[in-house]
Amino acid sequence: QVQLVESGGGLVQAGGSLRLSCTASGRSFNVYNMGWFRQAPGKEREYVSAITWYAGSTYYADSVKGRFTISRDNAKNTVYLQMNSLKPEDTASYYCAADRQLDNIKRNYGIEYWGKGTLVTVSS
Repeated sequence: QVQLVESGGGLVQAGGSLRLSCTASGRSFNVYNMGWFRQAPGKEREYVSAITWYAGSTYYADSVKGRFTISRDNAKNTVYLQMNSLKPEDTASYYCAADRQLDNIKRNYGIEYWGKGTLVTVSS
């Protein structure tokens, strides 16, 4: 089992920045690819970003490319999502995910572990 706990959400004005963190406990963190997803009210959960277990490759949804940066520190069992130039449409609950198969994260399919989410609200 892997437990994931997100933090760092909050209220920010449009154009501002936030950094989300997701700390893992349980099984070896560094064998898991990690991802961030978000879900806005009334909408389906959508993929935001992914990072391979060795942090060699990162991936982003088109909607956040150039504004968000994913990173990880395996020594701290933590993955981060730096969010810059935030827009009101980025308002959502953000969820951390872990899976040994990168494609599961990129396709949002059969993901092994989820966090409970942290709320990000961007005001206009």
